[in-house]
Amino acid sequence: MTEIDTNTAMSSALAMRQANETTGQATLNSDFQTFLEMLTVQATNQDPLNPMESSEYASQLASFSSVEQQVKTNDLLGALGEQLGASTLSQLSSWVGMEARSIAPVTFDGTPQTLHPLLATQADEAYLVVYDENGNEVQRLQVDLGAESVEWAGVDDTGAPFADGAYRFEIENFANGESLGTSPVESYQRVEEAQMLDGQVVLILEGGQPIFSSDVVAIRD
Repeated sequence: MTEIDTNTAMSSALAMRQANETTGQATLNSDFQTFLEMLTVQATNQDPLNPMESSEYASQLASFSSVEQQVKTNDLLGALGEQLGASTLSQLSSWVGMEARSIAPVTFDGTPQTLHPLLATQADEAYLVVYDENGNEVQRLQVDLGAESVEWAGVDDTGAPFADGAYRFEIENFANGESLGTSPVESYQRVEEAQMLDGQVVLILEGGQPIFSSDVVAIRD
């Protein structure tokens, strides 16, 4: 199993979305300019003895106005989005120093971690599966179905501690011996920094792990 680098995946997704938005806006602006040039040429070269019908001219002017309005609206929405993003960043900067709960990988430094598994309601058996930063499964532990949290000591079956680094967790659920699939595991990690990245607020967690602010489900001191 291959672990996807969070920084690379986030940057790629944002870059793709920005490219699509830029291409769409460029196409609209190009269409608007082409329409304007065609209308100008048509008005300049029309036969004075057989001029364009006023109704047809009015229709083309209406189309011109519609395209122009769409361009201006897109520009306005873009500017508004930037203002809202800056406002959101200012508000979420108060999260720096607090602990955010999300499904982001945990940065392990030898300290036991408190995890919050989201178990399937139909499960009669569940296992915590631990993956290292390379995507390799390094541990599988049965969990108590009634527990709201799980303490992960960060040691293997012999009691030796795992290496420092980023670890990802998931729950594998079973019912009557049949797999119900996996479900996520949440944890609290301290927010070190808040950044604006292409209109999205990104929180940098301890250890350098980035997450979108929209992925946070709870915050605490």
